Amino acid sequence: MDIQSVLVLFGTFALLMVLGVPIAFAIGLAAFATFLLFMSFDQSVYIVAQQVASGLDSFTLLAIPFFILAGNIMNRGGIAMRLIEFAKVLGGRLPGALAHCNVLANMMFGSISGSAVASAAAVGGVMAPLQKKEGYSPAFSAAVNIASCPTGLLIPPSATFIVYSLITNGTSVAALFVAGYVPGILMGLCLMLVAGFIAKRRGYPVAERPSSREIVDKTLAALPLGLIVIVMGGIVGGVFTATEASAVAVVYTLFLAVVVYREVTWRDLPGIVLESAVTTSIVLLMIGCSIAMSKAMAFADIPYSISDILLGLSENPIVLLLIINLALLVVGTFMDMTPALLIFTPIFLPVVEDLGMDPVHFGVVMTFNLCIGICTPPVGSALFVGCSVGGVKIGEVLRPMLGFYAVLVALLLVVTYVPELSLFLPRVLLGY
Repeated sequence: MDIQSVLVLFGTFALLMVLGVPIAFAIGLAAFATFLLFMSFDQSVYIVAQQVASGLDSFTLLAIPFFILAGNIMNRGGIAMRLIEFAKVLGGRLPGALAHCNVLANMMFGSISGSAVASAAAVGGVMAPLQKKEGYSPAFSAAVNIASCPTGLLIPPSATFIVYSLITNGTSVAALFVAGYVPGILMGLCLMLVAGFIAKRRGYPVAERPSSREIVDKTLAALPLGLIVIVMGGIVGGVFTATEASAVAVVYTLFLAVVVYREVTWRDLPGIVLESAVTTSIVLLMIGCSIAMSKAMAFADIPYSISDILLGLSENPIVLLLIINLALLVVGTFMDMTPALLIFTPIFLPVVEDLGMDPVHFGVVMTFNLCIGICTPPVGSALFVGCSVGGVKIGEVLRPMLGFYAVLVALLLVVTYVPELSLFLPRVLLGY
């Protein structure tokens, strides 16, 4: 490994980040600076532009703008309140009923919207006043919301898995989607156990038993969950691909929001489409620049050199996977999920493949790990949004978060070392 290349690549990236340069440009410029070590200025400009363009020339990537659009339509369509009412039916009789409703609503809303931040804002904005009225500690309520909002990133459909598939040169999106179910649901259930334990000790109330009519009405109101059934049923049944499923998701959410719920009008659509286009352009620019950075790392032989270094430290898979998880947990504290996924997947994937780890399993582990990162200071996006909608300061919420952090890290290790949790469903449903 050329040490000079490593210093230029990561040194330039770190310097630009410190200077406040947007991360997509920081990634692209760091790749460009590295190419300058190997070729002329004109050649470096050409190869970076070529890598950005070719990296985005992928049919699979079409799923990202469609899922983003479907999520934005859901956000405007009054979906959060309906899912919360359905969550009350499911978890209302447990100690600390509203805390369980918060977790369940985040699991459902996050999987539909595909955004942890949107889930934290939409669900937390509704739940925080309700929990305060019932005597819940605002810090505890915010902690529950923050810890549970990333669960939807594991429960498909998930744009994160689509990005991972692209970086790893075509890992099956369908297999990744199906593999995320068990870890995502376990994540939510473990958070509910912690929340229930705390709620029991503090004597938080249990909701009244709903009538049969209320159960039926609130269940029928949860029509947005049909999106998950249609998308995943179609993919598993071979009716359509993940990319085609994203277009189906847009049609379904548009029908619900405009025709059924009447929360979105035709006049609202240009604004929703524009918002989705802006978000998509940010994500795709970041992906394109990261492809250029991956090429620069390949020029410097960084991924395989790091693989040799780690395998030289230990040949024990348990130790190496622990080191990788610790590294990703640290990365997650100062880098958002998408850029971390784009930068570190090409570095760590050769290592885990040498250990015999399945790429689908590693995709789930990496996503789970980075889900924890967006809940941690100093730059956790979910942490900031959760504190904002909960009306608490970051310092106040950190102590209630400790129990949730502990159970999430423990479950991360279980998911890492028990691959069947991720691979059982793809093998049964897809013959993976």
